[in-house]
This record gives sequence, structure tokens and C-alpha cells, in this order.
Amino acid sequence: MVKNSESGGAAVVARELRVDRGGRRVLHDVSFTVPSGTVSGLLGPSGCGKSTLMRSVVGVQIVAGGSLEVLGSPAGSADLRSRVSYVTQAPSVYADLTVLENLRYFAALLGAPRGDVERVVAEVGLESHAALLTGSLSGGQGARVSLAAALLGTPELLVLDEPTVGLDPVLRRDLWALFHQLAERGRTLLVSSHVMDEAQRCQRLLLMRDGRILADDTPSGLLARTGTDDVEAAFLSMVDAQSSVTGNEVSA
Repeated sequence: MVKNSESGGAAVVARELRVDRGGRRVLHDVSFTVPSGTVSGLLGPSGCGKSTLMRSVVGVQIVAGGSLEVLGSPAGSADLRSRVSYVTQAPSVYADLTVLENLRYFAALLGAPRGDVERVVAEVGLESHAALLTGSLSGGQGARVSLAAALLGTPELLVLDEPTVGLDPVLRRDLWALFHQLAERGRTLLVSSHVMDEAQRCQRLLLMRDGRILADDTPSGLLARTGTDDVEAAFLSMVDAQSSVTGNEVSA
């Protein structure tokens, strides 16, 4: 069983986080919490800052201010290297190697325990594809190979950047089911998406726009708070409310 964060049941806690890139502010005083052992969704349109936020969580992004605690330590701390896994939008495995060859290579780099490759292959349901070249697999199967690589060792937090992009509805459904299975085994997942209908698959939601967090709530809590019937309508309601406040500030 994966051990929980020592930060009061929260795997990630951000307070007034600010990030600048290319001379402009990308994240504006962002505050949020990711509960341990949950599938939390980070949703918002492309270009709103989701990838920058995720890079901050995994410790590869320089921050301008605020604080960001991951599993009880400052983001990027040396002790988090084996506890946090990151799957980027771009393929993170080699197309000209088989599934097993990819995983054995990454296991050797990580110093993962003996038998870990077989374990992660089983966890992502690729036993029947293990001897195939990764480049010959479907998009959904390829996403599972990247996820299997991220599961090597004993990561407690999985940060997944747009893992279902380009997949058909059946593959997306299957991958989300796998995310929930991993959470039930004690892992925490932070999953980004720009597809609002994926919000209902999350236990916790972070809605993001223009480098700001509009909401940090459960799906049901968000709908109740906005009086809407789906997350997309809730998101639009919050955008309108934000625009109204901004407009009033400008008028004043």
C-alpha cells in the first residue's frame, strides 16, 4: 500500500503560487489543494496554464512566488524524486522498443525492484501486448505504456498531462477506470484535460482559466454552488462571474 502524504490528508497544497515565463505572468496567485488518494482533475481550455502548473508540482518549473508543498515537502525536493511521477503530453517511451524493453530500460534507470516490470504491465492491462513494439500499438495502448513507466518504483503522486487527448470515447473510459483503480490502491492522481465532459470522472475538480483557479471543489459541490446541470455550464457561469467582477473593477 502506498503511504499517504503527511500534510493533513493533502498530497498537494499551493498557496498564492506565481509563475512567470517569457517575461509574462502565467500563474496568478494560484491556491488549491489535491486530497490524497483521489483522482483530481485540472480542467481548462488550452493555453490556460495547466501544463505550467503541473510542471510546478513536479518541481521542474521555476516559480516567482508563493508556496507549493507536495507530499509534505517543498515541490522539487530531492526526497520527492522517487515519490512523484510525471507523464507529459508528448510520448515518453521509445517507439522502436517493445513494451517490455521500454519498461526494463526505465526500471534499470530508476533502480526499481525486481519484478516491478511484470507488476506494472499487469496493472495497466498490457500482458498480451508486452512483446510488441510500442510504435505498433494503438493510441490508448501507447498511453498505457507511458503510464506503466510512471508506475515503476513506488510513486505516491501521478501527474498526468492530457493523457486522454486524441483517444476515442471507449479508450478514454477505460483509461479513466484505470485511474480510479490506482487511486483505490492508495495513489493520488492529478489529471489535466481540456475536455469538460471528463470532469464527471473526477473526485475533485480544479477549474482553470487564464492562469487562475476559478474553482477547487467536488463536481457535485460545483454544480450546487453555480446552480447548473453540468460542469461546462458551471465553468461558463464562473467565467461570466469573473468577467463581471473584472469589468466592475475597470469601471471603478
